[in-house]
Amino acid sequence: MKKNLLLLLLVFLPLVASADAVEIDGIYYNLDPTAKVAEVTKHPNKYTGNVVIPETVTFGGTEHSVTLIADYAFWGCSGLTSVIIGNSVTSIGNDAFAWCSRPTPVTIPNSVTSIGERAFAGCSGLTSVTIPNSVTSIGSSAFDLCSGLTSITIPNSVTVIGNAAFYGCSSLTSVHISDLAAWCSI
Repeated sequence: MKKNLLLLLLVFLPLVASADAVEIDGIYYNLDPTAKVAEVTKHPNKYTGNVVIPETVTFGGTEHSVTLIADYAFWGCSGLTSVIIGNSVTSIGNDAFAWCSRPTPVTIPNSVTSIGERAFAGCSGLTSVTIPNSVTSIGSSAFDLCSGLTSITIPNSVTVIGNAAFYGCSSLTSVHISDLAAWCSI
């Protein structure tokens, strides 16, 4: 019995150890040591100030590529003043920046291919967004209730825009779509 319990502990110990987020230079990450990738995750006390998400982080002597901003990572972080996302991030998760109400400039790099559902919902301080040419999908309600959003540029690389992606953007006066013909079907 003790032998089986010890074996069970040895099997599940790595899973438990890898489930905890690690803090590196003020940003919390979930690390996958096998794939050598990292995802930005929630800060236990919420992020504030200027946040720079690097392309790579090193932990325990192993370099990890930062590829994802996890669901809810910056949710409700009203103390953010700016966010710079490294060029290795390919996906912005659901609700990643939702309800960050202060004027928060967010630069979406050319490495991002998808923007999750409600990713920027309720970001009333967001005034303009340029979606890079690498993005192929914008999730449902991605910019829902961004009342300060006045302009958005959407490239022709975007093939999917979810329902209500710009619902409640009451100040939106300029929408630039790179190749309108790609969107129209007669």
